[in-house]
Amino acid sequence: MNKTADMAIISNEFITKKLTIMKKMNAIGLDLEKSKEMAEKLNDLLANFSVYYMNVRGFHWNIKGEKFFMLHEKFEEIYDDLAEKIDEIAERVLTLSFTPAHAYSTYIEQSQIKEVKNVSCGREAVESLLEGFQTLIMKERAILEMAGDMSDEGTNALMSDYIREQEKTVWMLSSFLQK
Repeated sequence: MNKTADMAIISNEFITKKLTIMKKMNAIGLDLEKSKEMAEKLNDLLANFSVYYMNVRGFHWNIKGEKFFMLHEKFEEIYDDLAEKIDEIAERVLTLSFTPAHAYSTYIEQSQIKEVKNVSCGREAVESLLEGFQTLIMKERAILEMAGDMSDEGTNALMSDYIREQEKTVWMLSSFLQK
């Protein structure tokens, strides 16, 4: 054989190896199996955010009492932020090459945060908000750790931002409740 034929064989072997590796990667260069696991965790987070979002909408609509104006506005601020994060989480699942959960029956079944109905007492609503944020932060920390392990900087940055914001909110809600 000549040098050109040897180079062609080596080049074909390299391309075959590269294609095999690429089949195990998603469009953004992350391991497909690990990305699937991440998408499952993100879908779980999406379910929790979605149920939590509806709880906060209910608090906003049904709040009564002397702190009505303050809490009504705060709940609206929180559910607007939750709606944005729900969209970001779903888009991250898509970026990882998977499908975001999108049925409330799935959310209700999967969510650790449970539906809260007919709450009009400010203190009870804020206590529920606090518990919900604590649950979300716990789940986000687990996702953050997994994202670091798989070099998923996009998910890592998203979770880091969420945790930072929500930790401050937990502090503020705890202060409101004098805890």
